[in-house]
Amino acid sequence: MERQKELKAKILCAPDSPGVYLMRDSRRKVLYVGKANSLRKRISSYLIKGLDGKTMALMNRVSDIEFRLSPNEATALLLEASLIHKFKPRYNISLRDDKSFPFVKISGEDFPSVSITRKKDDPHARYLGPYTNAKVLKNALKIIRRSFAYRSCRCLPGKSCVYARINLCPAPCLGKIKPKEYRRQINNIILILEGKADFLINKLSTIMQNKSRARDFESAARVRDQISTLAELAAGLSGVNRKGELEDLRNKLGLNKLPERIEGFDISNISGKQAVGSLVSFYLGNPDKSNYRRFRIRDFQGVDDYRMLAEVVRRRYSRLIKEKKHLPDLLLIDGGKGQLLAAAGQLRELGLNLPLASIAKKDEIVYSSQKAHPLSFSKDTPALNLIRRVRDEAHRFAVRYHLLLRRKEMTRR
Repeated sequence: MERQKELKAKILCAPDSPGVYLMRDSRRKVLYVGKANSLRKRISSYLIKGLDGKTMALMNRVSDIEFRLSPNEATALLLEASLIHKFKPRYNISLRDDKSFPFVKISGEDFPSVSITRKKDDPHARYLGPYTNAKVLKNALKIIRRSFAYRSCRCLPGKSCVYARINLCPAPCLGKIKPKEYRRQINNIILILEGKADFLINKLSTIMQNKSRARDFESAARVRDQISTLAELAAGLSGVNRKGELEDLRNKLGLNKLPERIEGFDISNISGKQAVGSLVSFYLGNPDKSNYRRFRIRDFQGVDDYRMLAEVVRRRYSRLIKEKKHLPDLLLIDGGKGQLLAAAGQLRELGLNLPLASIAKKDEIVYSSQKAHPLSFSKDTPALNLIRRVRDEAHRFAVRYHLLLRRKEMTRR
């Protein structure tokens, strides 16, 4: 009974974001992997009455649900397929066996084409999948193709096509790419589809550094863009790494529980003008953009980052209290001890006892409401890497909103 209550509470607090969920039994074995455009809506459907027999049998065995966020549904589809391939869950057996699901086909030619098919009828081709949704799979391939161009035509034409003109095909039909270089591109695509994006990122990072040293900055920039695309997928696949960061952060800050939900704050203004605050939300170490919020400072005018931060914190958590919504496990402030105390004062007035941490920009000294003295981490500490990601995202989101308001003001003049 206690297990069911904990499971229900976790389901009700699921992020309203695209991603993948893994259902595990009491021995941590993966029973089922699913994807959703909104994890909260999809997972909540398991709480309704009248589930079919197979789903009821599954839920009777589930002890825990793990969420891995994705930037969009297409990336979630790739993540779902790679996790099913990795864990081979018992309750995904229909996906592994049913030939009606779509596959990605890599033809066996010197310049292989990439396409979607439901039939595995070419002995010379390579098939990846199956996947659960052909439409979303098409979108996933579009994301990959922007950084890893490939041929999609059935037969090599004698002239350039529209895809070559918009840089989505390397035009092997015109001899613009050598077979070895094209095969390398196809192998990279296969690594992505097999869920090995993190391995490919390391490989491309070395290539980018070598091109930069050779002062081939244009090629280095293209590789950088490829790494950026892959990072979206790798973020979902590296659930173990993210959990390690969370564990490290918990230990270093002296938190009572794992900070699964972190909310980060930053303030942006120029001499007090167009002052704004940002709130970013991270779930299990990954951005949960559906829960980002932005604030225009309205209680006063002038230059006082402490008062601005206090206003944003008060507005955020007074609203969550009023709406009886789930509170975060940790607040992270971009700033020093003064900002930390300003936020802590507002939480006290609201009757909240939430863990707080702040990071000073210059020396990256970390202040914590759980510790009497400031903390200094080594450069590559997992906890500090996570803190940096939250801080940098809060800063980016605040500056973006500030610039938007400045542009609007200029157009009104």
